[in-house]
Amino acid sequence: MTLDTFQHHRPRLFALAYRLLGSRSDAEDVVQDAWLRWSQAEWDAIRDPEAWLVTATTRLGIDRLRRVRQEREAYPGPWLPEPLDVDASATPEAGAEIADQVSLAFLALLERLGPEERAAFLLKEAFDHDYERIAELLGHGVANCRQMVHRARGRLREGRPRFEVHHDRHRQLLERFMQASQSGDEAAIVRLLDANARLVSDGGGKVTAAIRPLRGAERIGRLYAAVARRDAPRAHATIGTVNGEPAIIRSRDGRLESVTTITLRDGRIDGILTVLNPDKLRHWRTG
Repeated sequence: MTLDTFQHHRPRLFALAYRLLGSRSDAEDVVQDAWLRWSQAEWDAIRDPEAWLVTATTRLGIDRLRRVRQEREAYPGPWLPEPLDVDASATPEAGAEIADQVSLAFLALLERLGPEERAAFLLKEAFDHDYERIAELLGHGVANCRQMVHRARGRLREGRPRFEVHHDRHRQLLERFMQASQSGDEAAIVRLLDANARLVSDGGGKVTAAIRPLRGAERIGRLYAAVARRDAPRAHATIGTVNGEPAIIRSRDGRLESVTTITLRDGRIDGILTVLNPDKLRHWRTG
C-alpha cells in the first residue's frame, strides 16, 4: 500500500463526506483530514484499506456534522446544501449519468436526521453496507443500527414526493416555470404551482433572500413577478444541471447568481429551492 491507495479511493470518500455534510467545502476538509490520518498510519497493520478509509471518513464526517449543525442553527435564514456541480451546457443525458451526486432536495431532507442516524442511513442506502459493517464502523450494536436506519426512513418518507416524475416531464415543467418567472407572468407561475407550494431561498445573509420559507402559490407568484419587474433586463437564465438534476441557472455579467431546483407532486411544482449565497457558488462561473 502507498499514498496512491488513498487517491484510488478518494472519489468514494468525497461522495460519502459530501452526502453526510451537504457542503463541498466541508467535505473537502473531511477528506483532507482523512488523508492526513492515512499518511501517518501504519500501513502494514491495515488489512482492508477501503474499510479503514471509509471508517475514518465517516467518523470525521460525523464529528464535523455535529459542529456545523450548531452553525446552521444560527444561519441567517434557511440553510440549503452547497451545489457540487453546476453546468449550464449539460444535456439531460449528461446529467442523468452523474451517479455519485444527489439532488439538493434530498440533501436538504437529510438535515432532518441526527449525525449518526444520517451516517447509518447513507451507509446502508447509498453505499450498500450491511448492518454488521455499519455497526462496527459506528461502534453500535447491529440492532441499534437497524433501528437508526428504520427511523431515518420514516423521517424522510413524509418529505419525499409520492411518486417519481419522468426526467423529461420534470425538465419541461422547469422550463415553463423559468419562462414564466423571467417574464413576470404571475398567472402562469400560479398555474404551475401546487396550491401549497413552498419556496426556500438561501442567501446566507450575503444577498437578498427570504428569511423564512414562503408558502402558497399566490404568494410565490407575486414574489417572482416583483423580482422580474426589477431584474429582468439585467439577468440571464438558462436550463442546465445541478448535482445531476435539471436546474435554472441564473447569471449576471458572467457571474453565477443563483441555482434553482424544483420538486413535483401530482404534476405540479410543490417545492422550489434556490441557492443564492455567493459563498456556495464561488467555484462556478457561467456565460
